[in-house]
Order: sequence, then structure tokens, then C-alpha cells
Amino acid sequence: MQKGGAVYIIASPNRTTLYVGVTSDLGKRIWEHRTKQMPKSFSAQYNCVELVYYRSFDGIEEAIAEEKRIKGGSRRAKEALINALNPDWKDLWLELSVML
Repeated sequence: MQKGGAVYIIASPNRTTLYVGVTSDLGKRIWEHRTKQMPKSFSAQYNCVELVYYRSFDGIEEAIAEEKRIKGGSRRAKEALINALNPDWKDLWLELSVML
């Protein structure tokens, strides 16, 4: 049985820092970032708590491949992904949490 996954980008409130991640449970993972469950992690240290992009996949393998592709790209490419889905860079956490 194949389990789905999601790739996501979270940003610091001033948008200076971006973090790209992959998970099989997007709601739980974003909650962990927002509540800084791992205080020494990159996302906690740079206050990356705003969900600005996410994309779901049928299989975790597809999500991992997309994460690697995004991480390998430039900052400009990451911003283009965000702008295509979320041009105002609003925090999508509320939208996501309603769907959970």
C-alpha cells in the first residue's frame, strides 16, 4: 500500500528565510513547525512558521522527488512557485486546518 505525501514551503514572517520540507502528514508537520516542537531546528531558529506553499501527491516517493527538485532550485524559482499559488504570500495554515 502506497501512502501519500506533500511538499511544502514555510517562510519567516518577514519572508527572508524559506524552508522546504516533505511529509506524509501535512497538518501535523506544520503544527510542529508553528509550535517549535524542535527548538534547535532550522525552521525554529529562523522562525519559519508561515505555510506559503504546499502540494499533495498520491505517493510519498513523488513528494520526496519534488522536494529534492525544489531544494535544488534557486530562491527565485521557489518564489515563483509560491507566487503562482499564493501571490499575496498569505499564511495557508488556516485554510489547511479547516480541511483537516
